[in-house]
Amino acid sequence: MNDFKPRILAFCCSNCASSAATVAEGMKKALPNNVKVVQVPCTGRIEILHLLKPFEEGADGVYVAGCQEDSCQYMDGIAKAAKRVDQVKKMLEELDIEPDRIRLFHLSAGKGQEYVEAACDMVDKVKALGPFLRA
Repeated sequence: MNDFKPRILAFCCSNCASSAATVAEGMKKALPNNVKVVQVPCTGRIEILHLLKPFEEGADGVYVAGCQEDSCQYMDGIAKAAKRVDQVKKMLEELDIEPDRIRLFHLSAGKGQEYVEAACDMVDKVKALGPFLRA
């Protein structure tokens, strides 16, 4: 039995992902307790260093939960976030670290179930990868 409980950090936009969280709460659904949420005004404001820092501080996985591409209040915030997540994936790969330790999810405001499923999916994926081993 695998007792590993990954530490996950989630950057969630304060619009769509936050609304999805509110819907999930109303449905009495909760995120796994090993997922820490950091709300950001827009995922497009997250820089590469923000995505890498949690790994340095002990996270086993990081994900960004943002808007659908056609519903970003700031027009291209989620596209910027997607580009940065892809860049971090490439950096991790170059360091022989599994790129699946970082992911991006597009969420709609009313999709509370998907908000929780994204977190559970990330926990399962990182649990399968095992602990992030720091040098």
